[in-house]
Amino acid sequence: MKPSHFSKVGAVLFVALGAAACSGTPRSGAPLQTSASPQMAGSAARTQSDLAAIAKARADSAVRPYTEADVNFMTGMIAHHAQAIVMARWAPTHGASEAVGTLCARIINAQQDEIVLMQQWLRDRLQPVPEAKPVPMKMKMNGMVHEMMMPGMLTDEQMKQLDAARGPEFDRLFLTFMIQHHSGAVDMVKELMASPGAAQDDFVWKLASDINVDQTTEIARMEKMLFLMALEKRSS
Repeated sequence: MKPSHFSKVGAVLFVALGAAACSGTPRSGAPLQTSASPQMAGSAARTQSDLAAIAKARADSAVRPYTEADVNFMTGMIAHHAQAIVMARWAPTHGASEAVGTLCARIINAQQDEIVLMQQWLRDRLQPVPEAKPVPMKMKMNGMVHEMMMPGMLTDEQMKQLDAARGPEFDRLFLTFMIQHHSGAVDMVKELMASPGAAQDDFVWKLASDINVDQTTEIARMEKMLFLMALEKRSS
């Protein structure tokens, strides 16, 4: 983050803190009477909370600066997770087995939480915050903006194929496509870690490490599920 940007945010914090100091109790110690509504008080509290989060992000970044690769990883992973959630939410309506349904519920719970955390990380650093939608992302690379799908994400044709499937065929396609999807996420982590200076921010490093471990573990689990499904089909 550029020094001039730090100065601007610092000025905002200085003004906010000065305003907060002036709005306290009088020197006599008597409580200050105010006619502010609960809604106004709540808005002020949120504003102070947002400023505090930005200040903390600035302090963290001063110690461990984040890079363009970190921002691109967070931005791209939000879209990546969003597609996985769309796929997983089809399980109850597409006749998924109990085992696949349980896997889908786990994916939804974990990745929804991670999306919120990634959006907040971007917001605290005054970066653009994308909606959680499985769409091509506009990524800034080497000073230029590119629109691209993240590794492993399904094509429109693959999504239509999965949506049209039911029962055992849905299970088979879901596992096949989600292995592809998870493998793409693991590749994104590898690319991040290979980028000079990236993943020095504690949160970025921990999130990327968790995604790598969780999705690698789930890939192995899904491969085993596909193997057992094939054995069952051959024996029936």
